[in-house]
Amino acid sequence: MTKKDTIYRFLNPKGNELPVQTYPLAPRLDTLDGKTIHLSITGEPDITIPLEKKLRERYPSVNWTMKKSYMPNPLQMTEEEIKTTDAVILGVCW
Repeated sequence: MTKKDTIYRFLNPKGNELPVQTYPLAPRLDTLDGKTIHLSITGEPDITIPLEKKLRERYPSVNWTMKKSYMPNPLQMTEEEIKTTDAVILGVCW
């Protein structure tokens, strides 16, 4: 086989992508005043205290509800929390 007749075969480096179901972004709140925002944090104990303090100082008109877990997975919201919450902030603090 001559150099001219050589055939090279390559694999696609991109790979095969499986289809993913996408969802639109949630509508944004027009204001935070008087809203209930649920803060769900996982991470080290007491590391969230400065964050909570700053959020309450900067947004005093927001009704903050907080749930903390010191495990890798966040705690689930109850049906009542889901019904009465306007927005959720989910974070990990390590």
